[in-house]
Amino acid sequence: MLHRETITVQVGKKNLKFETGKIARQANGSVMVHCDETVVFASACASPSAGEGIDFLPLRVDYQEKYSSAGRTAGGFIKREGRPTEREILVSRLIDRPLRPMFEEGYHNEVQVLSYVFSYDGVNIPDVLAICASSAALVISDIPLVKPIAAVRMGLVDDEFVVNPNAEEVKRSRLDLVLAGTEDAILMIEGFCDFLTEDEVLKAIEKGQSAISDICKHLAAWREKLGKPKKLDTLHKIPHEVTNAVHASAAALLESALRIGSKQDREKTLAEIQSTVISTLLAGKEDSKQAKTDVLLAYKNLQSSLMRKMILEEGRRIDGRGLNEIRPIDIEQSILPRTHGSSLFTRGETQTLAVCTLGGETSAQRYEDLNGEGLARFYLQYFFPPFSVGEVGRMGAPGRREIGHGKLAERALASILPKQESFPYVIRIESNITESNGSSSMASVCGGCLAMMDAGVPIKRPVSGIAMGLVLEEGKHAILSDILGAEDALGDMDFKITGDEQGISAFQMDIKVEGITHKIMQDALAQAKEGRTHILKKMLAICPKPKEEMSSHAPRIETIQIKPSKIGVVIGPGGKQIRAIIEETGAQIDINDSGLISIASNSAEAMARAKQIIHNLTAEVEIGKIYNGRITSIMPFGYFVEIFGKEGLCHISEISQQRLQNIHDAPFREGDQIEVKVLDVNDRGQIKLSHRAVLESGHQHAHR
Repeated sequence: MLHRETITVQVGKKNLKFETGKIARQANGSVMVHCDETVVFASACASPSAGEGIDFLPLRVDYQEKYSSAGRTAGGFIKREGRPTEREILVSRLIDRPLRPMFEEGYHNEVQVLSYVFSYDGVNIPDVLAICASSAALVISDIPLVKPIAAVRMGLVDDEFVVNPNAEEVKRSRLDLVLAGTEDAILMIEGFCDFLTEDEVLKAIEKGQSAISDICKHLAAWREKLGKPKKLDTLHKIPHEVTNAVHASAAALLESALRIGSKQDREKTLAEIQSTVISTLLAGKEDSKQAKTDVLLAYKNLQSSLMRKMILEEGRRIDGRGLNEIRPIDIEQSILPRTHGSSLFTRGETQTLAVCTLGGETSAQRYEDLNGEGLARFYLQYFFPPFSVGEVGRMGAPGRREIGHGKLAERALASILPKQESFPYVIRIESNITESNGSSSMASVCGGCLAMMDAGVPIKRPVSGIAMGLVLEEGKHAILSDILGAEDALGDMDFKITGDEQGISAFQMDIKVEGITHKIMQDALAQAKEGRTHILKKMLAICPKPKEEMSSHAPRIETIQIKPSKIGVVIGPGGKQIRAIIEETGAQIDINDSGLISIASNSAEAMARAKQIIHNLTAEVEIGKIYNGRITSIMPFGYFVEIFGKEGLCHISEISQQRLQNIHDAPFREGDQIEVKVLDVNDRGQIKLSHRAVLESGHQHAHR
């Protein structure tokens, strides 16, 4: 018999209902979360044992939005859901990041967390529900999660902070912030905003943490009621004798090596020390995978401990910088002659070659999600080839990290884009990471901004980005500006912030430990502001404003606004009319539902001709105005004259100031141009014209 258990938690203005015992009972843990008519499922399973020689948690998180949940079917040729979409990958990362640090240390069993959107009402956004459902599934399972986590979204609507705003409120919000954490601490932040101040961001985090704490308390009580005993017999701890032996053989050497400023020289020396330690301590144990794993993990822990000690006690970092010091910055603009815009941005040993490409509507990125299909007019794609870190690696489709870093940089720059009406281009940015030693996503923000300025994109305001780190031990802490890769890997926090002197446009934070206080976060934000301001000044010294002229290789795009009722006239039956315009002019023409027509062409003549054809198709004649028309046919009773693709009648009595007995007495022939004044347009659209009225008024210029 099914034994269903539920709990209900009020979050913001909505109730979240957690349910288990009804579906997927063979999983280690499974939970359904309901919010009105949005229903998200999550399961958690673990292998019974850890593989030999594994020194990490092999956690795999996958999130999927079923199209059936919104009563839809995938729009492609294949109707079955396949490879994850960009959004599904991003949400999978959102689930993974706060969960990973909450597993018991030494737990190396393979864990799989799967989450599905089974019902979507178009109102309640499912991503934060998926984080809560995944946490709940682990909480009630026997998989050793230390404590529950939960997540909420924060919005700022009409100057009021809103917990879990609905889809419509998110569209009006100046803030889109996803928070995840435990009852006592924040573990993960991902947010984008319209240049909010540091104090406003902190207020949003505080309000969100309160809601997260309430959810976590309910999940902890649920675990006490029905959770399975945690399986701790597979936890692996490094033997004390291994830790002591590694310390004795390597500590002095590591203390010296960690003070080598160059990344490559330092890593070469560290690799030599590691090789010596392994050969010394594993003599006679070469066949034992676990023994080697223990030595390597103890070596990594020792390296981390010594680096952290140097930072906390000496205020010195492994490359010799002070805690708030930014690495040297070098910028070169227009480095690629045939691209529309390019910038080489180098900060220390991190470098990006950023490229901006401008195009028409066909360059837009098509996407499909639960809300339907759409077009992205701005997108940033991040590339991280293995040579950027001096390694050999696979090439192919982008990994989750590349997609996540690219989306962060894209959202950071989205708030500075000009409006489509004033700059009707689709904008694509490539961030090609050519060197990497920490914070390549923030280099992508800086390089992407500079590449757009080089391309002549009239951005609202330039922005920069910086990554902050933290070392926290026994009541002591140190905040690090512009962190290195090693400081990210061995430190306690990776906090990325973008914006300018006035406000923040994006931020992302991952914390590996609890204990980040309000004061620490406030100090980190203040130090980050100093850092990004310093970087922005360096950028503006090289490129103070966007170029006034676009590259000669960029297409020219102009727009025409027509009445939505005229869209069918331009498109024609089955698209016949618009295809004819494209074939005649060679221009690229796109039209949206509001009647905004975009014309792209490298030829001024083609652009002018396309605009003229569209104008003639959609313009409406006005009574009392004079136009230059073409005589299409001559009848005994007058001329039929074409204006804007429509024919009007100029009666024989309205051709000349003298009375005409015969139409052929007038000097005009079929195909001639003639100036006519519109006398009347009746209810049936018939146009009455007069050339005589033009002659009597002595008018010399007509509307065309």
